[in-house]
Amino acid sequence: MKTLAELQAIRDKVKNQVELRDSDENSVRVVVGLATCGIAAGARPVLKELSNLAQGEGGSNVTVTQTGCIGLCQYEPIVEVFEPGKEKITYIKINPAKARRIFDEHIIGGKVVSEYTVSSSRLAE
Repeated sequence: MKTLAELQAIRDKVKNQVELRDSDENSVRVVVGLATCGIAAGARPVLKELSNLAQGEGGSNVTVTQTGCIGLCQYEPIVEVFEPGKEKITYIKINPAKARRIFDEHIIGGKVVSEYTVSSSRLAE
């Protein structure tokens, strides 16, 4: 970035993405926990993988964001998927390969990858 015009172009691009995120009620929202516990468990590569997938083909209605502590530190990295009109799905102990599978099968394909989800039986482990 060498000129003020380049900086303004970047600002406008990000501003449009944020406005799109706020106004699109039909999009799928994917949230990655990036508190200290999540970062220590490897959440940054998971966030990067999901972001890259969402920017690629098929991800036009997908918004990937980060949040702080989700409250289940021992199960980090945690990914939550919010789909309009459906209950939130929480995935635990996610790595980039699992994130790819979640993106392909759940976010694009509509089928929850239940073996990675949090459930009462898994919480008892």
